[in-house]
Formats: sequence, structure tokens, C-alpha cells
Amino acid sequence: MTRRQGEVLDAALALLVSDDESLTMTAVARRASCSKETLYKWFGGRDGLLTATVQWQAAKVRAVPLDPQTLDRARLESSLLGFATDWLTVLSGETSIALNRLAVGHAGSDRRDLGAIVLENGPAAMRQRLGGVLEAGRRAGLLAFADTGEAFSTFFGLTVRDTQIRLLLGDRPTLDAAGIERAARTATQQFFVLFGTSEQAGVSSRQTPSGA
Repeated sequence: MTRRQGEVLDAALALLVSDDESLTMTAVARRASCSKETLYKWFGGRDGLLTATVQWQAAKVRAVPLDPQTLDRARLESSLLGFATDWLTVLSGETSIALNRLAVGHAGSDRRDLGAIVLENGPAAMRQRLGGVLEAGRRAGLLAFADTGEAFSTFFGLTVRDTQIRLLLGDRPTLDAAGIERAARTATQQFFVLFGTSEQAGVSSRQTPSGA
């Protein structure tokens, strides 16, 4: 994604969250000061533009690839903490709130299924993105879980909690930078309590006099 393409997608996001009906190729071209021909060349049409726009928003939640051969607890914890922080930052932003409300409004209607696009390129994409990190932690002996999808769902629940539903319903929980960092750190620590291996968490395995 070039910088210019990112600017175009930011313009599309602004239109999408302000008025879904205005998300036409003509409106985006006007808002982004580019030609419709360029938009069609880059995105292929309105549906392609809509999908790219959702992907662009979701891409702000980053996952750093990790090598199981050199991975340690500190690096894994840092990666999960960064992911959770990005996730809460994006989720609590005005753009994501408006986009998710719009997707919910489309559910069950005969309109273009924005909900399916958001699911496929939002949570589902992040599940795949973070899944690689979780599996690297398992191969390195830092995490122990039977199913990657279930581990991701647990991390999702610990991180998001009731924040998203409250935001969608109009509540404004305190989520400044410090609050987001605290919530992300708490979620990461709780995840390690559930799935971290004691040997890698700095707890030595020693026998008691009774042999336990």
C-alpha cells in the first residue's frame, strides 16, 4: 500500500462513517482529489474499494512475526501487549465505532453485506494474524493450548471485554492512552496465567522434600 493509496482509503473511511450512501467512486475521487480511473485501476470497483477500506483500518492492528527458535517470554509478551494495545486503540476510535455500527445496521437487510466484509477482513483477519504469534509461542514451549482458535478467542475476550458493545451502544468508557495500556497489559498477563508454561514464566520446577 502506497502513501497515496492510504490517503485515498482514509478519504473513503471518512465518507463511509459520515454517510454510507455517499461512498461512490465519484464521491471518493472528489474527496481524495484523484480520478475515478485511478480508483478503478487500484480497487476494481466500489466493492473492492469497500473491502480495501476495511482492510486498511484493520491493518492498524499489527502482529510482528516471531521465530520460535529464538523466541523468549519477554519477546512474546511484548508482541501480545503491542497487539492488544493496537487493538483497543483502533476499536475505540470514532472511525471503527461508526464502521461497526454501520455494519450492524446492514445485517439482515437486502443491502450489500458490509457485515460480512467487516467480519472477513477485521476479526477473522486478526485471528489469522495473531494465530501465527500464538503458534510460535506454543512451538517455543512458552504457551500450552490445544486449539489456536480457542486461544485467540480467549485473548480477544480478555482484551476487548465489554468495551466494544458499550461503545456501539453509545457509552464512552475511559480509554485514553494510559487506560488502554493498562487494559492491554492486564489482558496479556491474564492470558499467560491461563496458557503460559510455568518453566518459561520464571517459575522453577523443584521437588519438595516429599517428592512433589
